[in-house]
Amino acid sequence: MARGDQIYVMRDIAGIPYEHHGIDCGDGSIIHYRKVGEAEVAQTSYASFARGQPVYPYPQSPAFIDDVVIRRAQSRLGERRYDLFFNNCEHFATWCKTGRNESRQLKNFGLRWPQIKLPQVGALAEQAAQEEAPAEALKLFQTALENLAVATQTLLPQYEQAAKDRDTWQQVAQWALVKEREDLARVALHRKLAAEKKATKLRQQLSELSELQLMIERDQALAYQRLEQL
Repeated sequence: MARGDQIYVMRDIAGIPYEHHGIDCGDGSIIHYRKVGEAEVAQTSYASFARGQPVYPYPQSPAFIDDVVIRRAQSRLGERRYDLFFNNCEHFATWCKTGRNESRQLKNFGLRWPQIKLPQVGALAEQAAQEEAPAEALKLFQTALENLAVATQTLLPQYEQAAKDRDTWQQVAQWALVKEREDLARVALHRKLAAEKKATKLRQQLSELSELQLMIERDQALAYQRLEQL
């Protein structure tokens, strides 16, 4: 691994593995989305990023030269706009390295999560936070995270389809205008607006799920601390 490399380390949510990405500064520090309290882009030590786990390079092509990658990463230090589905650690690192705001993991996101019935995730998380016995709280937090993933698995494909429909109807409207078919253009624009409204609503719901996930992870960490003190 070298200065300006995109790197990752394996972590997990509720026992489900995922890649946590960052940018290697070449001086023993990493710039990444650190999730301690409110998630923030921060420059931390290599050890803080790795947490005792192996760190791997994540090759990207085409990519910026190392100086540009570092400048792009530094330009976002202090940012607090983490969103699991639209601005997660991989989105950030890939943007720094290539200019593309992408997360490969999300494409296969649903395949790794257990298929269980959707619950009221917020109520379950609140119940866990109020649980005095830390071991029981941890079980509830894990169940909440698993069900949160199922909710996400349900909404994410719907959002992607709505966004695709929006773009498709926009293209149809443009084609109709070129062909001087204003009647077809009006129909296409009407359907585009409907798809756009649906996509906006679904994106808001996904953002709310992302915020809930951060809250659960924070409270889960506190429950682990309480358990260690017993």
